[in-house]
Amino acid sequence: MARRSLLVGFGGFLPDRVVTNDELAARLETSDEWIRTRTGISQRHIAGPNDTATSMGAEAARRALEYAGLTADDIDAVIVGTSTPDQAFPATAVRIQAELGMKQGFGFDLAAACSGFIFALSTAHAFIRSGQARNVLVIGSEVYSRIVDWSDRGTCVLFGDGAGAVVLSGTDEPGTEGLLSTHLHSDGSAGDLLYVDGAVGRRDMSGHLKMSGRDVFRHAVAKLSSSVDEALQAEGLEYKDVSWLVPHQANIRIIEGVGKKLNLPAERVVVTVDRHANTSAASIPLALDEAVRDGRIQKGDLVLMEALGGGLTWGSALARF
Repeated sequence: MARRSLLVGFGGFLPDRVVTNDELAARLETSDEWIRTRTGISQRHIAGPNDTATSMGAEAARRALEYAGLTADDIDAVIVGTSTPDQAFPATAVRIQAELGMKQGFGFDLAAACSGFIFALSTAHAFIRSGQARNVLVIGSEVYSRIVDWSDRGTCVLFGDGAGAVVLSGTDEPGTEGLLSTHLHSDGSAGDLLYVDGAVGRRDMSGHLKMSGRDVFRHAVAKLSSSVDEALQAEGLEYKDVSWLVPHQANIRIIEGVGKKLNLPAERVVVTVDRHANTSAASIPLALDEAVRDGRIQKGDLVLMEALGGGLTWGSALARF
């Protein structure tokens, strides 16, 4: 049974097509200034005709495996956080298994909307600690461009497509590095604040994302702040101990609010929302990949991750790199 789960591989994938605020403003009653001021977003990547949750997730996984120095043969499980799977079933995870050429292990999808990566990371950690897996691919992959209503300026400007992946590996060696703790929550009574009005089981619905933006913002600030405190208190740590905040990239105002609570200067908060928009479950692993590869996150750094999504779901994860 592994004592610790280490984050050893990082990968990301963004579609080629970039859609700017000005492009959206040409066909919606909005403007670049309006979007930037309220969200911090200037552009987003949009899936092409051949991009899917499977294809994007598989490419992010390949890059994470290469970073870790592992192959698909080393992986025991694939867990994918997604709200936009290619099919009702088989799961996106098993489709990615096939893309990677994996003949062993298991895979499944996990639906927790924008909190999907935190939930998947926590699940992978549990499998490793229980001895059921040694190396797990944890992936967030989303194509929200196919569920937003492109005539609704209140929602379509917020989202983008992409995939991010990490390799979580168990070790028996003593040490301080690795995933320290995860904390998950949900409140189904607030489910109508952020949802998609359709699914395979309800063919009478349009299948578009619906959101009560002000209410979600209010819940996000309160619940994410509470989740941050919970993670640090569980490890006997304080705000000053945090090296980096890697938040879900939903809105710059929410990100800045949590950063201020931690008394972290802006340069210690990883922000990609300006370029990626909200990529839901893919946003945290995409931000991690960027910050690790450009050298911001260094060995020994304490990294705090947090997210809130439809459900409502929310959670946090604390890791020592």
